[in-house]
Amino acid sequence: MSPSAGGLVVFLLSVQVIQSQDGWRVNYRQTDICAVKGSRVYISCIIKHPSGKYPSDIKDRFWFTKEKDGEPVDLTTDSEYSGRVEYDCYTKGCTLIIKDPRKSDSAEYKFTFMTSKSGEKYTGSPGVTLSVKDSGFQVQVRRSDSTWLELTCHSSCVLSDRAEYDWSKNGEIIKRGSSLRVSSGSTDRYSCYLRGSWDNGSPAVYGPWRPSVSVSPSAEMLEGDSLTLTCSTDANPAANYTWYKEAGTSDPRLLSEKPQQIFSSIQSSDSGRYFCTAENQLGRKRSEFISINVKYGPRRPSVSVSPSAEMLEGDSLTLTCSTDANPAANYTWYKEHGTSDPRLVSEKPQLIFSSIQSFDSGRYFCATENRLGRKRSDFILIPVKYGPQRPSVSVSPSAQMVEGDSVNLTCSADANPAANYTWYKEAGTSDPHLLSEEPQLFFSFIRSSDSGLYSCTVENQLGRKTSEFISIDVKYGPWRPFVSVSPSAEMLEGDSVTLTCSTDANPAANYTWYKEAGTSDPRLLSEKPQLIFSSIQSSDSGRYFCTAENQLGRKRSEFISINVKYVPQRPFVSASPSAEMLEGDSVTLTCSTDANPATNYTWYKEHEDSPRASGQIFTITDFRAEHSGNYYCEARNEMGRSNSTSFLMTFSEGRPWSTAAVASTSAILLVIMILAALLLIRRKRSSRSFFPGKRPDNIAEQIPLVQLCSVSFSGNQEDLLLYSNIRPARPPRPKEEVEEVLYNSQL
Repeated sequence: MSPSAGGLVVFLLSVQVIQSQDGWRVNYRQTDICAVKGSRVYISCIIKHPSGKYPSDIKDRFWFTKEKDGEPVDLTTDSEYSGRVEYDCYTKGCTLIIKDPRKSDSAEYKFTFMTSKSGEKYTGSPGVTLSVKDSGFQVQVRRSDSTWLELTCHSSCVLSDRAEYDWSKNGEIIKRGSSLRVSSGSTDRYSCYLRGSWDNGSPAVYGPWRPSVSVSPSAEMLEGDSLTLTCSTDANPAANYTWYKEAGTSDPRLLSEKPQQIFSSIQSSDSGRYFCTAENQLGRKRSEFISINVKYGPRRPSVSVSPSAEMLEGDSLTLTCSTDANPAANYTWYKEHGTSDPRLVSEKPQLIFSSIQSFDSGRYFCATENRLGRKRSDFILIPVKYGPQRPSVSVSPSAQMVEGDSVNLTCSADANPAANYTWYKEAGTSDPHLLSEEPQLFFSFIRSSDSGLYSCTVENQLGRKTSEFISIDVKYGPWRPFVSVSPSAEMLEGDSVTLTCSTDANPAANYTWYKEAGTSDPRLLSEKPQLIFSSIQSSDSGRYFCTAENQLGRKRSEFISINVKYVPQRPFVSASPSAEMLEGDSVTLTCSTDANPATNYTWYKEHEDSPRASGQIFTITDFRAEHSGNYYCEARNEMGRSNSTSFLMTFSEGRPWSTAAVASTSAILLVIMILAALLLIRRKRSSRSFFPGKRPDNIAEQIPLVQLCSVSFSGNQEDLLLYSNIRPARPPRPKEEVEEVLYNSQL
């Protein structure tokens, strides 16, 4: 075989492939063929028989790759190969020639034939596989030393050792041969060709041009954005890329060995100058620097204090706020202001106190801000040292304090360092009484004795101050009142006497005086602290008490007894029995009077100097005629004495009476009593009492008849008739004596 002029010859090695079909066989020179675009391809086969003879009657022989309706399709009739294939057949075999092969020509090619004798078709299978490549030549580069490179032309398909090459530089033929020696770092373009085939040379090889860098996106970069840097250049073989970041005076820092440097979330620390390099076997080039400026809001600012030593009032102090931000941040200083919003104090990075004062103490912070955000520093405490300010005192609860309440006094003062506290209570002319060394003075159960003036002192190493006095006024209900008597000596009727009720209470108590009144309610006497008797009487004797009351309570004093002393009143004598005495009767006389202190009684008979008896009761057990007469009693105590009026006792001799006599006597006595009653009524109308205002209302009821009239009977019943005219047994009593009897009966 010989190649056509101006074509690329593909030489085929003979490889026998046997496919038995009635003894005929087909030998393909090669089962796999590699070809390049623009060359010519020759695929050959030989037809043999086992007997060694060659066919003489072969007809309808052709090559095919496709079948239609089960029949092979001749390539010369296939439109895809039109004008590009031809056969070179002879008795022993046939060669397929493909001109200007295409990648679509890659397929399995088979040869088929028919003999006229048998009339049957025979196909050599498997066939020959053709692979068509875009370019069949490559320039291989090998570094011989640091300066020179050796270029070698290489085909992707196996070619004949007799193949010759031409070399071009930037499109011009410069040398013939299988290799070319060039200098390192050149950007010239070198290619190789199979001689006679100028339209199918190798791709040119050359070193990288200076790479360019693109940034995506190209807009302003904010922290957190995604950013891609792309390095690109023209080079063959393709360049390898490396990314670097400038690192000040030290060597650049290698970042990646890829065409792109990708920041999925770019940070402020990624700001800086970057460059890339592109390198292949022929050389290496570096891009220009590209600056990456990442915008971000302020970082949390920090605060520094100068000087950092202890600060005293009047010192100079500087607070400096610093942060990292892009673009640069604006600074603002604030001072904490209790529960309200912080107070703006400066809009500069530094807050300067040329002469710091105690009121400058407090918590400060700074804020930094740019258009991308705002951040605040931590609080910084500025503790200015100073002596205590004048302390203030608060009372809790602030309402009225009642005895028993829980009360808390709190002393507070502004001082730095913290002050020590001391509580005092004013103690008159003496030194104040120290109570506590705590900021609070606590009364868990306040008492009236705790009332007074209190103060506190605060002190540190820089000074000492004392608060104003605060008055504690503890309210309490009255204590049990106390009663005093003036004069405290013995009280006599007619004296001036004052009872005084007193107690301790806050607010002051109101007083009320009462006198005990037996089983009924006590009788109210006065609503003043004093109960005054300008001329006390015996009727004022009794048990008294007072009450003291305010809005917090009421208390009652103990009873006090008033015992008015006086001489005995005129005594009164009563007899039992009250009728006329008979011989042998027993009679009892009782003397009664009103006196204080108690009286001693003595009994007398008129016209006798010696007393008959002592004691309140005088009893005669065996009454006789000599016992008749007027008796009186004397009542005596330490205040004086008083005698009763005379009391007449008469005697009658007794003898037995008949029943009729008794009846007659009773009738007569009844008549006498009626007459006596009429007489007494008439006398009552004309009589007057010797005690003004003490006149008895019914004399007839008060005077025993036996004392008004005394009738003596002796002898028999006939003798009783002698007395029917009723005559008194003794002379009538004086008028004064009758009135005395009436008065005693009234009592």
